Amino acid sequence: MATKVDVQARNIRLTDRIRKHVEEKAGKLDHYLPAIDEAYVELTYHKSARSASDRNVAQITVRGKGLTLRTEERADEVMAAFDTAIDKLHRQIDRYKGKHYHGRGDGRSAAEAVEESVPVDETGQLPPLIVRRKQFRVLPMNELEAIEQMNLLGHDNFFIFYNAETSKINVLYRRRDGSYGLIEPEIG
Repeated sequence: MATKVDVQARNIRLTDRIRKHVEEKAGKLDHYLPAIDEAYVELTYHKSARSASDRNVAQITVRGKGLTLRTEERADEVMAAFDTAIDKLHRQIDRYKGKHYHGRGDGRSAAEAVEESVPVDETGQLPPLIVRRKQFRVLPMNELEAIEQMNLLGHDNFFIFYNAETSKINVLYRRRDGSYGLIEPEIG
């Protein structure tokens, strides 16, 4: 069964050749890891990037039973950015397969980002703080699994997870010295 692939393009024309290339390569991801159900590929052109080699961005997010993997690469051509991103994703899959997380989860996606429109208040101005909202499902995991998931997703600063040992939402963060910190919120 081939992976379901959703391809989106922003500020770039998505030709049949590019779409076919992306769907062909991303559609085979379940051969490397059968737990992968879907792949979301976003190809973006940033005209205002400082360097020409940073103008084309390929972002790949794969979701499956109990996992979410994400990678982003930049290049001077969109196909080169995608090929580099898919190679990086293969390395992430190899790292993931090396861990003993098979069979975890309940079949739900680990994260689903939902972007909502920003409401305008009575004065006609936008609210000053919230410009984007995200909703995501959290899977129960322990602290070591959260560190591994944080690294697999490429989150450099923090990772929010449901701690299965304490039955609470925790925030894992990377400290300046490279170690990790854990925030355990309590209702006051």
